[in-house]
Amino acid sequence: MKRIISIQDISCLGKCSLTVALPIISAMGVECSILPTAVLSTHTMFQNFTCKDLTDQIAPIAAHWKGEGIRFDAIYTGYLASKEQVSHICAFFDAFKTPDNLIVVDPVMADNGRLYPAFGADFPAEMAKVCAKADLILPNLTEASLLTGLPYRTEYDEAYIREMLQALAALGPRYVALTGVSFQPGKLGVMYYDRQTGAYGSYFTSHLPVSFHGTGDIFASTCTGALTRGMPLGEALALAADYTVESIRLTIDAKTANWYGVEFESALPYLVRRLFP
Repeated sequence: MKRIISIQDISCLGKCSLTVALPIISAMGVECSILPTAVLSTHTMFQNFTCKDLTDQIAPIAAHWKGEGIRFDAIYTGYLASKEQVSHICAFFDAFKTPDNLIVVDPVMADNGRLYPAFGADFPAEMAKVCAKADLILPNLTEASLLTGLPYRTEYDEAYIREMLQALAALGPRYVALTGVSFQPGKLGVMYYDRQTGAYGSYFTSHLPVSFHGTGDIFASTCTGALTRGMPLGEALALAADYTVESIRLTIDAKTANWYGVEFESALPYLVRRLFP
């Protein structure tokens, strides 16, 4: 069985990060090992949540696994708890990267034009170091702007998105997929770029007029699972977009969804049917 190691925080209550990655990747028929960057009592949309930073555990866990000869078919990172974790994550990549495995980085740090409150203005430069070691990065438009220094825009054309994709690829990854892209009303999706071949691609689906917490984690987890199963990048991104939209569609009537999270569990049968028709 293929094995992914997912490196991100675990929120004990709420739907994001590892509590999303674990069930989705497992349902896709891929083992999901975990390396928590922090343990939170709830996700950060709750008030008065507790948080235990686990930076000091990353290196000892990695050393143990290396000593045991553990190998991973994919390494998938999400939310990092602090800039101090960056050197540890880069060292983990160096220790466990092989010619055959895949490093996927979701540079979780910002949305809607601004950094998340936990991060200072120097954090994007640190995250860029993580992105430089990836095979594929999955930023949203805000994160892409912060990583590249290009202006954040809510109105843009395809030429601007291509410029941003090229600037992101210049950080180091071969593949870049920019999420949350829209060129026409009612359509939202992803545009991607292969630095090695110079090829662009895109996939768009319905833009539902809602915004829910944790959808980026659903997208990144599904994409990583699909790639690990051997699906081509364009198909993996399309599946991730479709499953995320289906999860949102099944959640729209839930009154707490905008802050608690998406009911992705209800859409797991859809995902399984797509993978195992």
